[in-house]
Amino acid sequence: MQLSCLQENLNRGLSVVQRAVATRTTLPITQNVLIATDNSRLKLAATNLDIAISTWIGAQVEEEGTITIPARMLSEFVNSLPPERIDINSDEQAAGLDIKCARFQAHINGQDADDFPAIPSVTEGVIGRVTPDVLRDAINRVAFAAATEDSRPVLTGIKVEISGDTFTFAAADGFRLAVYEGKLAEPIADAESLEFIIPARALLEVNRLIGGQSDPVEFTVTQQKSQAMFKMDSVELVSQLIQGTFPNYKQLVPENYETRVVANQGAFLQATRTASIFARDGSGIVRINVTPDEDDESVGKILVSSRAEELGDNVGEVDAHVEGDEAKIAFNSKYLTDVLDVLGDGEVAMETTTPSSPGVIRPAADSEVYKYTHVVMPMFVQW
Repeated sequence: MQLSCLQENLNRGLSVVQRAVATRTTLPITQNVLIATDNSRLKLAATNLDIAISTWIGAQVEEEGTITIPARMLSEFVNSLPPERIDINSDEQAAGLDIKCARFQAHINGQDADDFPAIPSVTEGVIGRVTPDVLRDAINRVAFAAATEDSRPVLTGIKVEISGDTFTFAAADGFRLAVYEGKLAEPIADAESLEFIIPARALLEVNRLIGGQSDPVEFTVTQQKSQAMFKMDSVELVSQLIQGTFPNYKQLVPENYETRVVANQGAFLQATRTASIFARDGSGIVRINVTPDEDDESVGKILVSSRAEELGDNVGEVDAHVEGDEAKIAFNSKYLTDVLDVLGDGEVAMETTTPSSPGVIRPAADSEVYKYTHVVMPMFVQW
């Protein structure tokens, strides 16, 4: 292999694939990055066997070749180089890479590419396209609600349902549920509907890789629903899909409510964050009291309070429009803060039934672009 490329391009390419490099593994070669020439470009790829990320950068290729190099060593060295041309050479007889840039040079030992796991290529299956802004919004509002522990693998994933030009993302960790319904850039072809579970981590990586892309993101799901590939500008991510049955999340969304309160998102979030300071030493509990005005039932307030037995307590007050009776409910402060944080500016609605029933939080006004629902299980407290 003999080629040259710009330091900033190689550094950027390595940062793209770095997140797919295995950290703890029984297969040491997955801690390497695959370097290969591909149609007068330089291909970089990494995999931890769950996800694989490939990217291509411009290069002047004089001799074809392929090799794998320890990812961490290569990334740190390239990052330390000046922003000038890098010359790369490898000798088939000595497995390694010679790198020269300005007045710096190094030799990094590598391994034969034949020992590297095959990077999956999803060429057939159901293809869909979604605009970057819509996909980014959907991931931001859903992925954080997925479980992080592997005790129930399906809950570490996001349930994806596609029908026509509509898609739904749903994630739950046993304490909360987030559901986002949006529109594809165009209806999917050759299938009436499609369902699969993709690891939340994979979608978070897709979100990171979208960057400033303007063209729709293309995704392909294999007919066996075993893998999905997301294709972005000069980057491809392939993820294994999670096999199993996702809970029927539609049954978890309350159909009715006794009290509905609408408040400014920023004010509600500020009161919740303030209460979280005391909640840290009080089992993370934030109490919500909704009280209508005695003279005008549509006007009222939300009292957000918390207390730490040995340290103190606090109360924050937020103006709100109230529909229904006075209500009390308690939430985990992190869960409440998380959902208010992703709802953005504007007004949010909270719907409750009883102190022991789930609360529903959603944007107060319907959107023409998406529909979002978040369900949070209550915490049981002494009032």
